[in-house]
Amino acid sequence: MIDPRLHVLRVLAEVGTLTEAAHRLGYTPSAVSHQLRGLSKDLGVRVVEPRGRGLVLTRAGQLLLERSQELFTRWEEIRGELDGLDSGLDTRNRRLRLCGFSTAAAALLPPTALTVMERFPGAEVTIIEADPEECFDLLVSEHADVAVVVATDPLPPRSDPRFEQSALFSDRLDLLVPVGHPLAEKSAVALSQAAEESWILDRTGSPYHRLVRTACAAAGFQPEQAHQSREWETGASLVSAGLGVALIPRLARLAEGFDVVRVPLRGDPVPSRKILSGIRRGSGSQPIIASALEGLRESAETAARQGA
Repeated sequence: MIDPRLHVLRVLAEVGTLTEAAHRLGYTPSAVSHQLRGLSKDLGVRVVEPRGRGLVLTRAGQLLLERSQELFTRWEEIRGELDGLDSGLDTRNRRLRLCGFSTAAAALLPPTALTVMERFPGAEVTIIEADPEECFDLLVSEHADVAVVVATDPLPPRSDPRFEQSALFSDRLDLLVPVGHPLAEKSAVALSQAAEESWILDRTGSPYHRLVRTACAAAGFQPEQAHQSREWETGASLVSAGLGVALIPRLARLAEGFDVVRVPLRGDPVPSRKILSGIRRGSGSQPIIASALEGLRESAETAARQGA
């Protein structure tokens, strides 16, 4: 097996502080510090050094982590090969953790979990709602096995050797306006037609905030934010009250009772968000993870057809 101290180093490199690394790993900060000191002592080189209030990898630590990535990938592949043998193990011993942002956790992950549970009777399947950035942290710390994210900064690039990322589908965006709004009766509108509107956005720096600003910038304007909302229902309530307009993805389902209209957007390309799956590199050969990815693709295909 891989030296567990390499996993500690990997998580620390991701989060930057002993406290956060300990939180992700389920250790105490002193235990994390002890393991890193032991690793440095055994190798004869310092692998981390303090910088500000955090820790950063030394050149030796960076080299160690880069080279050990091959070990992590190969270990995931070996687990898949062993898992694929007819070992007679009870599937109740299987465990799978799925994570994803809010709309994916609601629309894509439940049917995926049911698919896995049907193919692996008794397996323990857990769904975790998390922001896209947090999803990759969960993969690194091995608190999640499959992630569903929106492709947006500052996610790891598709070339990141730690992960395998695959496109699932493009989730088209609609303009959400109140009933009676001049654009409400249109069959489709260009996003630029809403340039003078007051906008309801998420908090600055959030994936949705970046998504809306990027879409509006491509349409030639910057939205004037009037109100801030984190939940689709809250945003729909504000739009319903005539306090502004918003963008909402097709994947997001609203309950009845809002006096709002979804107006399809047109353009080349049509404004949308790209939905990706992510796993630890090499882990896709593990049967339960492969089954989850297959179920996720099926759920994405269904969602894409419904949102077309």
